[in-house]
This record gives sequence, structure tokens and C-alpha cells, in this order.
Amino acid sequence: MKRLILSAAAAATLLLTGCASTIRSDVTTFHQWPAQLTNKTYSIDAPAPEDDTLEVRAYLDLVRGQLARLGFTEAGADAALKVRMRFRTTDVPVRVVQAVDPFFNPYASARFGYFGPHRRHWASSYYGGFYDPFWGGPAGYQVVERHTYQRDVQVAIRSAKDGKPLFDVTVHNNSSQPSTPAVMPALVQSAFEGFPGPNGGARRIELKQQNG
Repeated sequence: MKRLILSAAAAATLLLTGCASTIRSDVTTFHQWPAQLTNKTYSIDAPAPEDDTLEVRAYLDLVRGQLARLGFTEAGADAALKVRMRFRTTDVPVRVVQAVDPFFNPYASARFGYFGPHRRHWASSYYGGFYDPFWGGPAGYQVVERHTYQRDVQVAIRSAKDGKPLFDVTVHNNSSQPSTPAVMPALVQSAFEGFPGPNGGARRIELKQQNG
């Protein structure tokens, strides 16, 4: 899927998002969490064989860490709760139109016929150009492709005894960060912030990215 954005400011926004150290996620929670839950043991559903990778196992360990923080204990067949985690990363290319000034771009100058101080000659060979009142001559533009990454993390907790759903949370994040492992700790933490959270409510959660 590709989108065309006719704004240089949009490109700057994408770049700033990628440089930010804060990870912003939209978190939606539905739950029927018992007021009194004495048995806080759980087991994690094993991924399907085709999904059983070292990456998935690493993310399941992140879920274990958050559950331990909340006082849950992993157990075997006698666990009171069943936990399931899923995630998805989608690469969305975005076409951005941005201004180009050949006076500061040697590559563009050589490629598009600008070799001297008469900048008006350059614009005629490059997308038609537009007038730049500050420099007194025409400038050009080019279309570049950038990438934004949509990530969704889903965690579900249900009763092991009767399969009753107790907690469902979805974390949605858009970022220019290409590395899923770099942002996944914050996304999983966001899923459990304020556990169990508002029933049927959506929240914006901001966490600092864990670098290194």
C-alpha cells in the first residue's frame, strides 16, 4: 500500500518520529477481571509450529516479565489462567514530495543540468520547478519513499477451567523505527500499564524506549 503526501512538513514529521526516544501507543482494553483472584498462576499458550521462532519466544519472555511484575506465577498444567500473545508488523511505504534546492545539492545540480549561478536553467529540466523568492530563482522538487511501520500486539488472558475471557488488550503503534525488537519491550509494557485498565477504554500511553 502506497500513499502520496504532497507536503515537505509531513516528511519532517516522519523523521522526527524516528528520532524520538518516546514510544507512543494506542492501547484498547476489554476485561471482566475478578475483584478477588487468589490463584494467580498461569501458563502461556505455545505458538503454532510455523510461528515458533526465537523472536516469538523472546517476546513471550517479555510478557512473562510483565506478569511477574504484577504478581503472577507461571505454572504447568494446574495453572488457573491461560495467556496468549500475538504480534504483527506491517511495513507501509509512503511517497513524500519534498523541495530540492540545487544550490545545496551537488548531486541534483550535476544530474539535472545546473552548473553555474543561473539557477533558472536548472528548473526547466526538473519537474517544471517553482519560484524561490529568497534566492531569486526557481527551485525543484522530488518524490522520495519513506517507510512507516505499523505494529499491533495482542494479549489475552482467560480462565483455564472454563475458557472464560478475562482480559483482552491490543496495543497499536506507528513508527519509522524499522526494528521490531527495539520497540517491543515498550509495547508489551504498555499492554499491562495500569492493569487491568479501563474496560472498553482506549488510552494513549507514552514510554521511554529501552536502548541498548
